[in-house]
Formats: sequence, C-alpha cells, structure tokens
Amino acid sequence: MIFQKQFTIQTRGHRAMHDLTTAVGQVVEESGIRTGLAHVFNVGSTAAIGTIEFEPGLQGDLPDLLDRLIPPSRQYGHELAWHDGNGHSHLQATWLGPAVTVPVTNGRLHLGTWQQLFHLECDVRPRQRTIVVTVIGD
Repeated sequence: MIFQKQFTIQTRGHRAMHDLTTAVGQVVEESGIRTGLAHVFNVGSTAAIGTIEFEPGLQGDLPDLLDRLIPPSRQYGHELAWHDGNGHSHLQATWLGPAVTVPVTNGRLHLGTWQQLFHLECDVRPRQRTIVVTVIGD
C-alpha cells in the first residue's frame, strides 16, 4: 500500500529549524501502514530535511557549521547570475539534501530516543514550505 499526504510550514528564513517528528508521525498513523518506510521530502531547492537531536544547542550548531562551510557570499555563480543573495542557500540545502527515509515499525516512526526529524530553512527570507510524506508498506 502507498499513502501520501502533504502539509505546509511557515519558516522565519535562513537558519530556522522546525521539528517535523509529530506531524510526520501523524501522517504515518493516518496511513494505517504497520511496517514499511516513510519518505519525507521538502519541495524546493533551498531547504533541507534530516534527523538530529532537536535541542537548542544543535539548532544553533548545525546552521553555524553550514555557514562556516558554505558562507553567505556574493561570489557564487548563482549570485552572479541572479543577484538574489541565496547562492549559499542552494548549496547548503544540496549538501544536506531535501529528503530522509525512516523505517515504520508497528505503525510508528522507528527513530532513536534522541532522534527527531527536522526541516532547516536555508533561504535568506521566510518561506511557506510544502512537506510531502509518502508512506509505503503493509
């Protein structure tokens, strides 16, 4: 069986993180699937999805790390073409990736005790983001 649902979140712009665990867990529960996979995807090229211990320290550490690795700059090719200030946003989102797949066991997300699903906004301005959750299994 395949079940798909989407929901939206509103972000505050660059570096803003959202805990998606509860919302995705509700989609898995609604699907009725007991054993399978939940695929969580961000629609758009300047935000990322992943897993982390969703606590204030790491909510600062991850964006800090990304800004050190791929800093905001006007020198990226994207900036030279579009002049929209978000060349680093595209690269940061690509580095982390737009999706994550989590096992579903006994009708629930199979995550570790300190593991939550997050959305990270990499773009320079607030966005309304669509998150697509596809649950596959029995």
